[in-house]
Amino acid sequence: MAIASDLIRKIPGCTLHIVPTDKYKTNTIVFKMKAPLEAETVTKRALLPYILQNSSHKYPTTPSFRSYLDELYGASFYVDTAKKGENHIISFTIEIANEKFLSDSEPLLEKAIALLSEVIFHPKKDGESFASEAFTNEKRSLKQRISSVYDDKMRYAATRLVEEMCKNEPYALDASGKMDDLESMTPDSLYTYYVQALKNDQIDIYVIGDIQEDRTEQLIKTYIKLEERTSVSNKSVQKHPGEANEVIETQDIKQGKLNVGYRTNVLYGDPEYYALQLFNGIFGGFSHSKLFINVREKASLAYYASSRVESHKGLLIVMSGIENENYDQAMRIIHEQMKEMKEGNFSDEELSQTKAVVKNQLLETIDVARGLVEILYHNIVAGTDISLDDWLEKTEQTTKEEVLSIAKKIELDTVYFLTGKEVEA
Repeated sequence: MAIASDLIRKIPGCTLHIVPTDKYKTNTIVFKMKAPLEAETVTKRALLPYILQNSSHKYPTTPSFRSYLDELYGASFYVDTAKKGENHIISFTIEIANEKFLSDSEPLLEKAIALLSEVIFHPKKDGESFASEAFTNEKRSLKQRISSVYDDKMRYAATRLVEEMCKNEPYALDASGKMDDLESMTPDSLYTYYVQALKNDQIDIYVIGDIQEDRTEQLIKTYIKLEERTSVSNKSVQKHPGEANEVIETQDIKQGKLNVGYRTNVLYGDPEYYALQLFNGIFGGFSHSKLFINVREKASLAYYASSRVESHKGLLIVMSGIENENYDQAMRIIHEQMKEMKEGNFSDEELSQTKAVVKNQLLETIDVARGLVEILYHNIVAGTDISLDDWLEKTEQTTKEEVLSIAKKIELDTVYFLTGKEVEA
């Protein structure tokens, strides 16, 4: 029996993914909207779900909405925007108690789907425009979220590396939008875009829990009314870097942020993806990795040192926090560890340990329903069909030679250093 898989039903305007399981005590519904990541729409999409969440026709204020969630035995509702490769994803999630465990058997699943429908399809509006008060409040909140990136230097450095590395590529855009766009945006223009998004976005709905497949499909069809649309695949731009780019930025900070970006030339869904995950784990992904041991532990150069893979864009990002004067030494050790990987200087024990950690991490992710949705949604973004069982099996089967082959594909693209003092380039 599969660890976790979704039963897929095509219904008008969207794809329904039903995951019957008794693993969770709650039922979870996730409504995902996918569109290309574009400069013209990124800020509108960043603002849109928050306005919808906090001002519907039936629940026009945040207190009234939260009060109703409390009535539903403390249901939880979340919205989110994210980028996966060069796709911009809006997510609406509601998590609610399973009615099977209630003495009065209240139809909570139906009420949750009805509430999701209310939020997404019935916003509070003035004519063909969002209500001005909700728009003003959420616009102010988005400004604060965008501004907060500058104050969080770890996030700021990660954002700036991607901006420099992916200049003139859609991926350079931040999923939270751009401050400059907010000034010209109006309730009318955002409402016009909202109508277009509901008509054109690729929409996937996930329902996870101890549920009946046919009843769940019927409830979704009853409350979710969408027009048919043609799904558009948006494959990420892949570039081979020329000479590595070095960017040094100076601010009044005490701890430097050194981030290094590589092109992996591998995406989720490629046969080599499993080897890339293991490469990252040995190189910098976990506490037993070469970066952690050699940059942080042995040389005591970094407050943190790790790496992560951008699965749908083909990037490997190294992140470290160092004393400003240790830039050259830290870069030398990072280069040395990459060279070690490319030469195959890692042991069978390191590979086995990394396989175990990767598999445990995947299983921990699906311990919560929202984590399972994110695992399953990789297939939608990549246009592929990889089961969790396949992922675990192919991870276990990956050889040292395959990891070494991936290592040789990885190319240095950009070095970004945020420092508190002038550095000679």
